[in-house]
Amino acid sequence: MEHNHLQKSYIDYLTFEKGLSHNSIKSYTHDLIQLVTLVEHDRFESITIQDIRRASAKLNSQGLHGKSIARMLSAWRGFFDYLIERHQFKENPVQDVHAPKTAKTLPQTLSIEQMVKLISIDDTTLLGARDKAFLELFYSSGLRLSEVVNVNINDLDLEEGVMTVTGKGNKTRIVPVGQKAIHAIRLWIEKRAMIKVDEKFTDALFISERGKRISARAIQYRIQMWAIKQGIDSTVHPHLLRHSFASHVLQSSQDLRAVQEMLGHANISTTQVYTHLDFQHLANVYDKAHPRAKKKS
Repeated sequence: MEHNHLQKSYIDYLTFEKGLSHNSIKSYTHDLIQLVTLVEHDRFESITIQDIRRASAKLNSQGLHGKSIARMLSAWRGFFDYLIERHQFKENPVQDVHAPKTAKTLPQTLSIEQMVKLISIDDTTLLGARDKAFLELFYSSGLRLSEVVNVNINDLDLEEGVMTVTGKGNKTRIVPVGQKAIHAIRLWIEKRAMIKVDEKFTDALFISERGKRISARAIQYRIQMWAIKQGIDSTVHPHLLRHSFASHVLQSSQDLRAVQEMLGHANISTTQVYTHLDFQHLANVYDKAHPRAKKKS
């Protein structure tokens, strides 16, 4: 059957000539099976742009995310490019087909009252002091989970109330640390001295009882545990704290650029999505603030 022959030919090409990984080959194989299933043609040459558009629409109706459909279309497009180059096909029916856009969902946040309730931990034990310190730091500085895991004691300047954060792409930024977080961190550092620290992790701020740097999974577990314990009626995870930080600071300051800097976002559009700031509000701020946007009196 033509399908099987051409599919195998393409997979061999990707494997032996392109040298793609096992996982990539597995993904391409799945995408080609989807193509055959969705268009229901006996010959690839019979597939038209309308067939591809219908297939894309069907995937969308099944709830597949726009980005996933775009990736699948890209795989099909590459397959037909190969057929044109190696098997004398005339045209690529995927060439001008684009995935349907998936509406961006706004990130969830906790209310200010919920955040205060979450971090108001009245637990002076070793782990209680540690957890309160990293919860305060999450909310104080809007850090990513990986940034909290990797923070070192020397990254902090508690006198100045700032810390150096190494974020995505090893980019560093300076962020403020609030007084509540500073107080909680100082109390934790005192408790931390009671732990025999593994020599590999002497710099790590947040460590386990065994003296190793705390893992991301452990922080996730402890945050959810405290959410339940503190009576927060929501699934709480580290990124929710980051969303909440951004939303609450923006509500108070309306300074999108400052929030962008603190979050370490390369593009301000990312900050806009994170922080529930609607476009109309952005437009109003722009109209009032930008010298080229102000209306003539």
